[in-house]
Amino acid sequence: MDKTQENELHRGLEQRHVTLMALGAAIGVGLFLGSATAIQLAGPGILLGYAFSGMIMFFIMRALGEMAIQNPVAGSFSKYARDFLGPLAGFITGWNYWFLWIVTGMAEITAVGIYMEYWFPDIPRWIWALAALVIMASVNFLAVKAYGELEFWFALIKIVTILAMIASGVGMIIWGFGNGGIPTGIQNLWVNGGFFPNGVQGVLLALQMVMFAYLGIEMIGVTAGEVKNPEKTLSRAIDSVFWRILIFYVGALFVIMSIFPWNEIGEKGSPFVLTFEQLGIPAAAGIINFVVLTAALSSCNSGIFSTGRMLFNLANHGEAPQKFSKLTKNGVPGYAIFASAGVLLVGVALNYVVPAKVFAWVTSIATFGAIWTWAIILLSQIRSRKNMSKNEVDKLKYKLPLFPYTSYLSLAFLAFVIVLMAFSPDTRIAIIIGPLWLVLLIGVYYAKGFHKKEQERQK
Repeated sequence: MDKTQENELHRGLEQRHVTLMALGAAIGVGLFLGSATAIQLAGPGILLGYAFSGMIMFFIMRALGEMAIQNPVAGSFSKYARDFLGPLAGFITGWNYWFLWIVTGMAEITAVGIYMEYWFPDIPRWIWALAALVIMASVNFLAVKAYGELEFWFALIKIVTILAMIASGVGMIIWGFGNGGIPTGIQNLWVNGGFFPNGVQGVLLALQMVMFAYLGIEMIGVTAGEVKNPEKTLSRAIDSVFWRILIFYVGALFVIMSIFPWNEIGEKGSPFVLTFEQLGIPAAAGIINFVVLTAALSSCNSGIFSTGRMLFNLANHGEAPQKFSKLTKNGVPGYAIFASAGVLLVGVALNYVVPAKVFAWVTSIATFGAIWTWAIILLSQIRSRKNMSKNEVDKLKYKLPLFPYTSYLSLAFLAFVIVLMAFSPDTRIAIIIGPLWLVLLIGVYYAKGFHKKEQERQK
């Protein structure tokens, strides 16, 4: 049953859609605004944090790609967890991923309200949050190609902005553009207390923020059931993501911290606004506000897409209401999308009552959920390799390099980030709520008798 259902999902996503969706998911509010907090914690040494974490994310994506190209299905890593780690792991992973995107989506629609206040200070924030939710949910009801097209343009806006900032920043560093013809050079990277002004400890404490910035990159796997020519499209998208992330994250922050002393960046707003203002662009704040607005809308759009596909996959396995497995005429899981958008209305309601502090908690809870997902991807891939003969491994069209060392290194790093989250008051709540959520899911799994259904299915 679930095979025919999944084949009905329309394969309407093309190479350019998937590549830019992966980039767009990774280049979001975490870079435009969150990077200032990371810089304050770590100073210029944060460049190493982004580069090393980017390498770990590349290994995780290669592990996912190895399985997705072998078996391209909707709800990918939930399905792989079920196949290789057992039905309980599949159940937890599917519902956990749904939860993490619901939480992230709530943060993003609230962010939309905050950004719109820049132009319309008198209109209540919740109205913009509701409008964003309605528009993004509507887009997801269209054919998957329409969703891919919108994501393509959202991502393009962010990418063009970052490339313009890097190019103009390099001009300022080398030729003094916007600085009266006086080149700034790159000495700001080490003159204000050295490259590690807060020691290695500062870089370590910033790692949670860095990993949150990469949340969403695994979206490539969720698209696997709706991609034309999965082998070619997915392998190209995954291979290009690592290098592009290095350019966008490490390149952009290298330029920003070369131009401005690191200890001034967090105090004067977004580092991107500072750079464009230095170049003499009067509308800099408005331009960046528009770009960050599209970043938040893009993330909300991705969230509704991901949650819909996860509910669809869970329903196909009898672990969510059967309605969620039904597709519309456009070949999208309409009931599942509608249900996720309905839960996101809670985010609109929270705009009345939730202070900004709670959204720092929300991002750390989402990071915990993402780390669980990434760890499951790695564990599924390790188990899938163990189940293969040498001949089957040789026939794999796309492999994780240096297996199994890269798999175990990545798992160790993810565990290390979880431990680090316990040291910061803002992220400590995730170490409490994250495990409680997993325990609740395990309780539901056994209370609903899903384990018995699985045993009957295997008889």
